[in-house]
Amino acid sequence: MRRLFLLTPEAKSDLEQILLDIAEDSPDTAERLRQEFYEGLQSLGRLPGIGHYHDELLSRKYRFWNFYSYVVAYVWEARPIQVISVVHGARDLAVFFNLRVGQDT
Repeated sequence: MRRLFLLTPEAKSDLEQILLDIAEDSPDTAERLRQEFYEGLQSLGRLPGIGHYHDELLSRKYRFWNFYSYVVAYVWEARPIQVISVVHGARDLAVFFNLRVGQDT
């Protein structure tokens, strides 16, 4: 099956750290979450417009998709979609994206 998404190195690192943290308590849960995450990204790649905008965070070049407690930011007009981050929704997203994306907001 053709991959409909691309993880930037930063997003891949985000996801790996999240899964490692979860695996400390429950390896099975971490593996299940990994599978669900990749399946969700494939679906998102097929229908990239299902995410939502956060105009106060980033330009409309980016959309956001909520996955459990996490927020996935991606370039939705790119093919395949380009995932730029996976971050816990409790973080200060404005600060996070200012540091991650900087001037491209």
